[in-house]
Amino acid sequence: MSSNEGQKKNSAQLARILSWVVTVLVPVALALAAVRVVMTPALLRFEYNQPNFPTDSYGFTIEDRLYWSQIAMDYLLNPADISFLGDLRFEDSTPVYNASELRHMVDVKDTVRNAMNVWYLSLAVLLMLGIWARRGSWWDEYRLGLARGGWLTVILIGSVILFVLLSFGVLFVAFHNVFFEPGTWKFLFSDTLIRLFPQRFWQDLFLIVGGLSLVGGLALGIGLRRKA
Repeated sequence: MSSNEGQKKNSAQLARILSWVVTVLVPVALALAAVRVVMTPALLRFEYNQPNFPTDSYGFTIEDRLYWSQIAMDYLLNPADISFLGDLRFEDSTPVYNASELRHMVDVKDTVRNAMNVWYLSLAVLLMLGIWARRGSWWDEYRLGLARGGWLTVILIGSVILFVLLSFGVLFVAFHNVFFEPGTWKFLFSDTLIRLFPQRFWQDLFLIVGGLSLVGGLALGIGLRRKA
C-alpha cells in the first residue's frame, strides 16, 4: 500500500469516527434545545389555561400562578442569586418560598446552567465539525451522522415518551434522584413550588420537550436521508 493510499484510508476512518460523534451529539443538542424553547412565558400560559389543569386548593388563581411562576423562571435564566426569590413576599408579608424551597431552587438553577452549557458545547462541536466536513472531503459522512442522530433521537425520546405515558411517577422520582440529592426536592402540597408546579405540569413538560425533540429528529432523519 502506497503512502497516499494509507493516508486516504486513515482519513476515511477518521471521517467515520467523527460521523458517529455527530450522531451521539445530535440527541443531546435537540433535547436541550427543546428544553430551552419551553422555558418561556408561552409554556406557562399554555399550561395554566388548560381546562383540566389542576386548580390550587390553597387559593392561587391562574393570574397568580402566571405572575409567580414567571418570576421563578426568570430566576433560573438570569445571573441573580437566591435573594431574587428569597426577598419575595405575599401581601400578608409572609415569604413566598420557605428555606427548603429556596435551597432546591439553587440546585435547579445550577442544573439548568449546566444543561445549557452542555447544549452550547454540543452546538459548538457540531458547528465546528460541520465546517471541517464542508471544507474537507467528508461532508457526506457528516450528513449521515446528522441523519443517524435524528433517528437515534426518535428512538431514545420515543422510549422516554412511552415511559411518561405508562409510568410517569417512577420516571419523575428517578429523574430527581439523579439530578438532586434524595429528599431535597419533596415538598408539602401547601408549599409554593407545588402550588405553582404540580406533577401534572412536569408530565406535560416532559411530553412537550419530547415532542419537540421528536420533530427535530424526524426532520434530520428524513431530510438528510442518503440520496439514492
